Amino acid sequence: MTLSLCGATTSRPDQAKETFAITDAEVRQLVADAVEKEKRAPGMVVGIVDTNGTRVMAFGTLEKGGTNRVDADTLFEIGSITKVFTTLLLADMAERGEVAMNDPVGKYLPADVKMPTRNGKEITLYHLATHTSGLPRLAFSTWHAIWHATDPYATFHVKDFYKFLNNYELTRDIGSEFEYSNAGMALLGHVLALRAGTNYERLVIQRICDPLGMTNTRVVVPPELKPRLARNHMGGIARDGWSPSEFPADGELRSSANDMLKFLSAQLGFLPTSLSNAMRETRIPRENSDSPGERAALGWAVNTTSGIRWHDGGVLGMRSYTAVDTGARRGIILLSNSDKDVDDLGEFIAGMHKVRKVVPVDPATYDAYTGVYRFDKKRVEVVSRKKEKLFVQVTDQSRFQIYPESPTDFFCKDFDAQFRFIAQGTNTCDEMVLHQYGKDYHMKRIALR
Repeated sequence: MTLSLCGATTSRPDQAKETFAITDAEVRQLVADAVEKEKRAPGMVVGIVDTNGTRVMAFGTLEKGGTNRVDADTLFEIGSITKVFTTLLLADMAERGEVAMNDPVGKYLPADVKMPTRNGKEITLYHLATHTSGLPRLAFSTWHAIWHATDPYATFHVKDFYKFLNNYELTRDIGSEFEYSNAGMALLGHVLALRAGTNYERLVIQRICDPLGMTNTRVVVPPELKPRLARNHMGGIARDGWSPSEFPADGELRSSANDMLKFLSAQLGFLPTSLSNAMRETRIPRENSDSPGERAALGWAVNTTSGIRWHDGGVLGMRSYTAVDTGARRGIILLSNSDKDVDDLGEFIAGMHKVRKVVPVDPATYDAYTGVYRFDKKRVEVVSRKKEKLFVQVTDQSRFQIYPESPTDFFCKDFDAQFRFIAQGTNTCDEMVLHQYGKDYHMKRIALR
């Protein structure tokens, strides 16, 4: 997850990339600590593929307090990573001539379903795939989510989605702005399946899973695979996940590390496949994102500093993260059976960020750093101390803690940003340098605190 400190930067995907190598031993320690010390999840599995081959590292159990260990074939809900399968279907069907990226979505819906339009413009398959359709995040209301809290997706049917489309009024021009939309991606998978004359799961199996030998990637887990399914955990408590719905294309695939490594191997050219051209199409940066330092491809998010393509997933009681670095020919998958976020771990393992370690520093040192620093004409960054902790707060944003990796260098654990304090004298700091998105931002201190 990225927090905007500075607004958009000018770096582009075709500029020099900044990546950080991490060894298998470091990955193993990082994830082992997350499971055994931090208690982020009962179990985590990491898969890596690169020029050295594939390997899987597994830690913990299928269920809290259980004895069955997670492994390379354990099934997890991969959540929104499903979206990169959905957009791959689009690219493949476009290559086959079955659809065109710029086809209006309404072309593939029943005649009595009216897609929302604005200023004479129609929503296309491309708009759905790049989150630029203008459709909201969810097709059902907050009241529906509250009323059906135990299983909100399973209780929202095709007729309900069609009713939503018939009545929804777009609030901005189509294609004008990125807004992450589960509803849009669910609709994309739905119309692609209609066009192919099948359902979404069968389409994924026929077009992607069977050609790549992914025998364990499914929406509905068959009985023979259920013993391998990891248990969902919310707040450390085991519970059932949501049931499969009639619109699974935004986040309902289940998969294993071994299966996902086949998918990543194909993305990187290690596994020959007829899907190579379509995969390449999905990875092309096409639209601005709503996060600084990122652009939107078809399904994938593109980190403009590293050039790494990534997607995370989060469902009720599970988290996941996958990334592809075509320059280094390296891919990773991280699967976790808990609601606690794993994006930071995924970004470290992918090489997007350096693994940083907190070092002991005398908290009295922090007094020299507190104050108000000018970022631009409208914004300042306030550095404050509370006992043994140092905090930064940007104008109109929440306060966050920063951690020392040297007496003058600090980093944030919640997102990728580093801070260096520069002092001309012995007791005061005159300047703070923020490093984010591959750029340095120099800020003079304008007031003490």
